[in-house]
Amino acid sequence: MIKLKDLTKRYGTTHAVEALNLEVPDGELFGFIGPNGAGKTTTIRMIGGLLAPTYGQVYIDGVDIAADPVGVKRKIGLIPDRPFLYEKLTGNEFLRFTADLFELNQADFLDKSKELLNLFGLWDRANELIEAYSHGMKQRLIMSAALLHEPRLLIVDEPMVGLDPRGIKMVRNLFRHLAETGVTVFMSTHTLSLAEEICDRIGIINNGKLVATGTIAELQSAARLGQANLEQAFLELTQEQALEETHN
Repeated sequence: MIKLKDLTKRYGTTHAVEALNLEVPDGELFGFIGPNGAGKTTTIRMIGGLLAPTYGQVYIDGVDIAADPVGVKRKIGLIPDRPFLYEKLTGNEFLRFTADLFELNQADFLDKSKELLNLFGLWDRANELIEAYSHGMKQRLIMSAALLHEPRLLIVDEPMVGLDPRGIKMVRNLFRHLAETGVTVFMSTHTLSLAEEICDRIGIINNGKLVATGTIAELQSAARLGQANLEQAFLELTQEQALEETHN
């Protein structure tokens, strides 16, 4: 579903992402982790078509996003770390606005919006202005909007920010369910325990470079730590990369 080829983003002399090569197949729940400033959000914005790379290509379902940005974006649902919402709209109006962008017909919109508003516990508040919503409710609304057109690829940047424990459990189960039904989920998170629990594979990025990719067992092997948890493997692999760059 996702193929990144030599993906690079530079700001002047700063390499935010450097020569990143990665493939994520259909139906995989892929975790993307790294320290602050490692290049996670920049990578996500390039995959989602919000940011043009300096060099390299992003292929979604075999199509270069630069060649057909509108067609590719119809296959993508994006949940950013800082979602923008029109707060003078009601929750239902915002979903209607989103549905119009994806050219959903009225019948499909009514069925899907009701399903999602109920799933995310917003049905009873759907006709209230978004400005009256809590942060967690806004996060759940943006998730509803991202899933409204039934995307084949869901891109998520820090999904659990602002959610209460019940919401976290629901979203965690939802992502696993989506992957099991063939939807590819690309999730960036600082919550390593979440990534360890639900992801099929995990990629570690540091200083704009992909340090390691694999299952938990493969990352443990790469870090030479036996049965270490993801946090220990993450710290070891990022530290090793930092030391290598210092010596080069």
